[in-house]
Amino acid sequence: MSKSQSILGISAYYHDSAAAVVCDGKIIAAAQEERFSRKKHDASFPAEAIKYCLEAAGVQLQDIDEVVFYDKPLVKFERLLETYLSYAPRGLRSFIAAMPVWLKEKLYLKSTLKRELSELAGLDAADLPELLFTEHHQSHAASAFYPSPFERAAVLCLDGVGEWATTTAWVGEGSSLKALWEIDFPHSLGMLYSAFTYYTGFKVNSGEYKLMGLAPYGNPKYVDVIKEHLLDLKEDGSFRLDMSYFSYCTGLTMTSAKFDDLFGGPPRKAESEVSQKEMDLAASIQKVTEEVVLLLGKSIREETGCEYLCLAGGVALNCVANGELLRSGIFKDIWVQPAAGDAGGALGAALAVWHDRHDGARKVEPGDSMSGAYLGPQFNKEEIRQYLDSAGAVYEELDDDVLMPRVADILSQENVVGWFQGRMEFGPRALGARSIIGDPRSKKMQSVMNLKIKYRESFRPFAPSVLMEEVQNYFDHDRGSPYMLMVAPVSEQIRTPMTPDEDKLFGIDKLNVSRSELPSITHVDYSARIQTVHRCTNPRYHALISAFQVKTGCGVVVNTSFNVRGEPIVCTPEDSYRCFMRTEMDYLVIENFLLHKPDQAKVASDEGWMNEFELD
Repeated sequence: MSKSQSILGISAYYHDSAAAVVCDGKIIAAAQEERFSRKKHDASFPAEAIKYCLEAAGVQLQDIDEVVFYDKPLVKFERLLETYLSYAPRGLRSFIAAMPVWLKEKLYLKSTLKRELSELAGLDAADLPELLFTEHHQSHAASAFYPSPFERAAVLCLDGVGEWATTTAWVGEGSSLKALWEIDFPHSLGMLYSAFTYYTGFKVNSGEYKLMGLAPYGNPKYVDVIKEHLLDLKEDGSFRLDMSYFSYCTGLTMTSAKFDDLFGGPPRKAESEVSQKEMDLAASIQKVTEEVVLLLGKSIREETGCEYLCLAGGVALNCVANGELLRSGIFKDIWVQPAAGDAGGALGAALAVWHDRHDGARKVEPGDSMSGAYLGPQFNKEEIRQYLDSAGAVYEELDDDVLMPRVADILSQENVVGWFQGRMEFGPRALGARSIIGDPRSKKMQSVMNLKIKYRESFRPFAPSVLMEEVQNYFDHDRGSPYMLMVAPVSEQIRTPMTPDEDKLFGIDKLNVSRSELPSITHVDYSARIQTVHRCTNPRYHALISAFQVKTGCGVVVNTSFNVRGEPIVCTPEDSYRCFMRTEMDYLVIENFLLHKPDQAKVASDEGWMNEFELD
């Protein structure tokens, strides 16, 4: 019998470092470094994520056949130099700022990686596995197609920038993936969206989803301005940006003074009040993004004849655009890699080596081969009990047949529950393994969760977790959406009609109007970012929502990630207990252990903890 082939994929040194292990084409484990280091979007070498992935695969580093990095640093450096030369002398400041890091770390990345891996495993460099590099968009494309449920599909990758490419199209068939065309830096849909993220006062590379959540409060009044001045968009979806409005090539910010003049003033100061202008800008860039994505989808469908589409890259996390593309009917179905950003590049790099270098077989699974994205660490009862006892926690241990109805009852009384179970999710979304959950029928749940639990902006919407069997009873959506990457309209039958006075409201005043029988998960435009919960991939979460349905008649719960603003999603029982004690959460469930807040001793060292995490 031939030895199995184990490949370790790594993404690092930009943002969202991660590691993944693939054995004979099967995805064994994947995790982001931020979950271990507790530093959001951690870009450092993913030592802890690698240790976890190796342990989950039951191998040591010397047993791994190849280590593969998710992009090609020398090609990226070439892009940096060429960009500097073409914009000289205007790019001098950004060039000087970037050079020390490149000359110290990134240019000699092979040596850096070997040194880090040697230290991690206590091995001499000569004993390390072979080190390989894939292209950035190749990693994205591989992460999108290979785990998908399609035998043949078009693949579209959209992000800020890899080495040169910002948008790429591919065709995947069986176990092969072929590149078709690309749009190169500096013309980038991801950079355009990030420019508006920056201008509206949010943090680039983490605040884009805030911009998306803000869009329904505004009117898309700047669409024509964007298309007339910033973006030259062709019928086939290809585009060019007018770089005089942007400074990401030459300066240390995203937008130029010309951009400020076009939109009537400087960028909003972070943490200042969000005005109607920001809402209208958010609505406008969201509308333009959707138009570009639809045109690209249409042209790639005509070019390839593929009935199915796979998506990856940071722009693929724009679940509103994904929902529009799905409902357009251009493709029969769409599959989005749940870790669509740079973290997923670690997984894509490993899969690319298995299929391209080894000509490895691909097994197409009916749902997909991501195991519901539950690819992170899990903890057994003894480990949990030991920690809770050491923390002086007061708890009950209950079997599932008692626990599920009890938690359903707790939720029905408008309590907020921390829910920690099974393997941690891979990607930016909590999917019922590290979640905070509540009753979607509650009118106060959105503001309670935003202001008292998450300590974040009041306008941010929450997602529903709905039983797969019940999805059509609540939403205009007829298929699975297990990764919370599709936005769909709330069904007409559960909507609440607006009064004439309510119809006249605009901006943030829209927030306090109940729009359906499930007000906590219905956004101001009657939409919701759906997660369908499947018995086969998450049986315990499915059992809990089923128990809630028996109790209340509602097969939906509110689901948000188990963390506070600026903190990565919790990884360990200790992380979850700490977050529980620091917030106004009412109950905590860690596997079969149930904790009630009033039973816990006050944590004396709590003061000042909000300064621990940098705001996102």
